[in-house]
Amino acid sequence: MNISEVITRINVLAKKAKTEGLTPEEIAERDKLRRIYIDSVKANLTGQLDNTYIVNPDGTKKKLERKERK
Repeated sequence: MNISEVITRINVLAKKAKTEGLTPEEIAERDKLRRIYIDSVKANLTGQLDNTYIVNPDGTKKKLERKERK
């Protein structure tokens, strides 16, 4: 299932939740799809940041470094 299909299904479930409510199975599916979407967004952002450089005024480039979480 690609991300556009995930988003479409999340939107269908959200509309149904507002109008008639969801069954426990649909709630579980919605939670699973939301996790897939969040993980995809995080992976894309991480990929972008891993390929990001800071350009100094003198023209040198410095790769961004990861900070450790506390």
